[in-house]
Amino acid sequence: MKLDLLAIAAHPDDVELTCGGTMIKMARRGYKTGVMDLTAGEMGTRGTPETRAREAQRAAKLLGAKWRGTLEVADSNVQASRENKLRLAEVLRELRPRTVILPYWEARHPDHYHASTLGYEACFLAGLKQLPIAGEPFRPFKILYSTAYAPVRPSFVVDITAEYKQRHRAILAYASQFRPAKGARKSKVHLAIDRLEEEMNQMARHYGQLIGVKYGEAFLTKELAQVEDVVEMAVRSI
Repeated sequence: MKLDLLAIAAHPDDVELTCGGTMIKMARRGYKTGVMDLTAGEMGTRGTPETRAREAQRAAKLLGAKWRGTLEVADSNVQASRENKLRLAEVLRELRPRTVILPYWEARHPDHYHASTLGYEACFLAGLKQLPIAGEPFRPFKILYSTAYAPVRPSFVVDITAEYKQRHRAILAYASQFRPAKGARKSKVHLAIDRLEEEMNQMARHYGQLIGVKYGEAFLTKELAQVEDVVEMAVRSI
């Protein structure tokens, strides 16, 4: 399968929270989209790998994704090792996505910033002809970084107002994470996930307001953007 857009993240539900609205928007525009979860989320306090796998497939349908897979890297030990890079590079050669979304390279969770490095280096290695893996050499044309968790100025914001409700449904597909059973024993350790959806919703409102819409998702690119039409550019200056 040749994808137009592939989002790579450390855990099931990361994509839904950070760029789910954008994934839905691109799928609705007719692009073939996919999600690569590097781990099965087996170290999560709530749920089991089997439960989360079922939830991830339900969420993928809500995102409109044509493909979803797991690289089976150990949760809490996502590393840009040679083995992991080669495995991911082989998947990239198979899926051949034009655009890849990665997590921003700084984050609270080590798996998230290691996922960024792993994703970028696999994208580069996939283009080396002499690499000892299956498939024809290939590199994505564009790499975008989701800045949802990072206090940095993004390169651009995607209007996800029309996709916001569907994104909410995709996030809540992870019932084990966001709808724990009543009376479930509370962890003695602070769980960021307890406020994660609320924080992501606040972030979507914040970035939406910055571009004059209700909800938005922010992204960063390392390279400059090219603009052909400076007359019809969106977002009012004054």
